[in-house]
Amino acid sequence: MKQLPTSLSNKLDQRIQANALRILTEPNSRVDFSSNDYLGISKSEEIFHKTHQFLIDNYIIQNGATGSRLLSGNHILYQEAESFIAHFHKAEAALIFNSGYDANVGFFSAVPQRNDLILYDELSHASIRDGILMSNAKSYRFNHNDYEDLEKRIVAAKSNSSINEIYIVTESVFSMDGDSPILELLVSISEKYGAHLIIDEAHALGVFGEKGEGLVQMLHLQDKVFARIMTFGKGLGCHGAAVLGSEGLKSYLVNFARSFIYTTGLSPHSVATILIAYQFLEKEDKAIDTLRQNIVHFNQEKNLLGLKPLFVRSKSAIQSAIIPGNEKVKSISRLFQDKGFDVKAILSPTVPEGQERLRFCLHSFNSKEEITEVLALLSKFLFQ
Repeated sequence: MKQLPTSLSNKLDQRIQANALRILTEPNSRVDFSSNDYLGISKSEEIFHKTHQFLIDNYIIQNGATGSRLLSGNHILYQEAESFIAHFHKAEAALIFNSGYDANVGFFSAVPQRNDLILYDELSHASIRDGILMSNAKSYRFNHNDYEDLEKRIVAAKSNSSINEIYIVTESVFSMDGDSPILELLVSISEKYGAHLIIDEAHALGVFGEKGEGLVQMLHLQDKVFARIMTFGKGLGCHGAAVLGSEGLKSYLVNFARSFIYTTGLSPHSVATILIAYQFLEKEDKAIDTLRQNIVHFNQEKNLLGLKPLFVRSKSAIQSAIIPGNEKVKSISRLFQDKGFDVKAILSPTVPEGQERLRFCLHSFNSKEEITEVLALLSKFLFQ
């Protein structure tokens, strides 16, 4: 078999030397403090059986989409799911993509045009930045949640008469820090300067809002945002994503978003799972309430143990303890694994050097006793 080129082998060796080599981990039965399955939907027997029964009841016996949605893959479930999602999120229209990555790459590579400007939070997800790199628009990052820096960049852009449209991009919950921007202030800035605001709600769906609608809707800002990207692989425990916006935006993406046009659609089973998971959110609030109680309990316990200075301030299901150094944070993660807790280390270069961390993801199915124990272990591991 042909071997890896030397230049690529050298890059892997550099990762090994930096103690930053990524490897695929095996499934385990440890207490889950690492997955994004905040409401436990991915393992819900009820949703599994309801999805199966829904397909049977509607005589949908089909394993695949058979083609792209513009050819043969736009099966009837897409229309039903997109209509439900749009209504649930109080949006004019919803367009389902195969993943959150596909949605962000498709949106940002297609919507901003030459002579437009994209201003994005420096901690925006890789999928957002990858899409921006594929765009013909100019782009600049602004300091994380720094509204003064953002306005400064907008004013500078406005002095350049060649700029047409301005797009402001952020996340409602940041995946590595778990913190949130002040969305009301971002809306005010976007309206002041006639900019288009785009919010990625990947880690807010299922967590914020009366029914888990997300942070934008919880703050009643949905009519003031140009587009929302809702990802289903976190709080909804399934696969896919949707871009929410106007009918005009949906039509534009169908025509110009390459990650939508040139890929086989999701299977009927995948789309049915999305629909049933959304129906669960609409009717079931117990899991969301339990998750919120667990977030409060986690914050109270870390304060009691004197661990608060380690953590990024967060009221979300993502709680990150900064422990600089790949070796140090990996060694503490291994100690957790040995004690039966699945707590993952986040290494540089995924986060900046010196910002390595343990990332605790909270769920509705974590018990308060488990939360208390995992934090007590953290305190012990740090000072032993």
